[in-house]
Amino acid sequence: MTRSPGPGIWRQQLARWRGLKQHWQQRHVPIAVKLAVILTLLISSGMVLLGLAIVTNQTTILRNQMHDFGQAVVSQLADSSKELLLSDDILSLMVVTSNLGSNSGILGAAIYSDKGQPIASNGVLPQDDITLLYKQTDKKQSDSAEVEWRLQRPGKAAIEVISFSTPIRFQDLVVGHAVVTFSKALLGESLTQTIHAIIGATLFMIVLGIITAYFLGRRLSRPIHHLMHASQAIHEGNYDYRIEEQRNDEIGYLIGAFNKMANGLLEKSQVENAFSRFVSPNVAKQIMENLDQVQLGGERVNATALFADIAGFTSMSEKMTAEDIASLLNEYFGYIAEVSRLYHGTIDKYMGDCAMIIFGAPIEDPQHKFNAVCCAILIQRLIKRLNIEREKQGKITIDFRIGLNSGEMLAGNLGAHDRMQYTVVGECVNLAARLHSTAQRGQIAVTDYFVKDTDIQWYIIAHRHEALQLRGISEKVTTYIITDIKAPYSDKIDAQLEDILRKTAVA
Repeated sequence: MTRSPGPGIWRQQLARWRGLKQHWQQRHVPIAVKLAVILTLLISSGMVLLGLAIVTNQTTILRNQMHDFGQAVVSQLADSSKELLLSDDILSLMVVTSNLGSNSGILGAAIYSDKGQPIASNGVLPQDDITLLYKQTDKKQSDSAEVEWRLQRPGKAAIEVISFSTPIRFQDLVVGHAVVTFSKALLGESLTQTIHAIIGATLFMIVLGIITAYFLGRRLSRPIHHLMHASQAIHEGNYDYRIEEQRNDEIGYLIGAFNKMANGLLEKSQVENAFSRFVSPNVAKQIMENLDQVQLGGERVNATALFADIAGFTSMSEKMTAEDIASLLNEYFGYIAEVSRLYHGTIDKYMGDCAMIIFGAPIEDPQHKFNAVCCAILIQRLIKRLNIEREKQGKITIDFRIGLNSGEMLAGNLGAHDRMQYTVVGECVNLAARLHSTAQRGQIAVTDYFVKDTDIQWYIIAHRHEALQLRGISEKVTTYIITDIKAPYSDKIDAQLEDILRKTAVA
């Protein structure tokens, strides 16, 4: 007993067909191929329909021509046999049927009596009684008859024939019947020739249609390919890409719109790049992505503020030209920007020789305290290495003092409606600024609360400094000096230092 497939097999087959369908839907098919297929199908369908119409019409015309010719021949035979039949001239009747039967395409001719008995004949005769010929045509016996039948000859293939018969009348009396039998081979040959001609024309039109459709598709799809390559270039950030082709149609309008869009993206990119030079890239990106929501105000965040400036900068600047001061600040601020980027810091502003860096805003960072400490340590190590090179070159050395503090602060756009700046404010920010002013050369000053914070105390190495009365703060603040960070983080900072110096040497 044969078992029917289980539901699991049917589900597997269904999943397989769905997979194949999805695979073919995801395949990339060029538009030129699609146009070629569509035009080929249209031309093929049109030629097939046209061929069917021509064959049908040709068949009808040939049938009508054969009918008219057959009726004319059998009527002529009836007229020429009328007097011979009345005079009972059998010999002459045999001559007439013999002459008629020898014509090409005529298989036989016969004269029958009014009783249906053959009197004179030549060639092929209908197999049925003459009276049955009229009945098979669904006409009255007095009318002409036309019957199609198959002629089976011994040792030969059967052929299609058609017999025409008509009564032989004399003064409204039927004195006999005339029958002429034709071969339908001529009709078949004509139809075959017509079909061959149509097939040849159809194949020619299909080939011509495929070639025309392919080149037409390539021509039409060329600007689409240009748009596709252009969109890929824009996606990869190449906003200088333009389509040079000029057209006066809808595709030309689309190309123009694309070039305008590319110009807009290029201008936006240039504005964003220029904007990010004046503010932090994170702040610039946030503003550019929410241009319609730029407004005054802010939100409370938990972050870390770091202040770093050059110790003794005032006395140093008195001995240098303005150009040298600017070059010096640009060099060191460039290093500070690179270090802050490594630890997800945002440079809030430069104030003379002081840099203010924020960790944890505008992008939230759960490790903002740890990153701020690593950034401060890397800055101090970098300055020491740079001082070694400056001493070799006979230049004055530079020392930074750093203060940092963490806590709740207000971050957002502050200022006026027509002039605002993203920054952070709050008591913990002011404390960080006070701490850095109390630090000595090469020191990183923090509060005891920062050192004892559970998020950071396990990583840093620090010693107590002193309790200071800071301006703007009523109670004394116990300060600590961070000297290092524990392994393996210290090793990572050394590796980053070497990488920065190597990049600088290559540049």
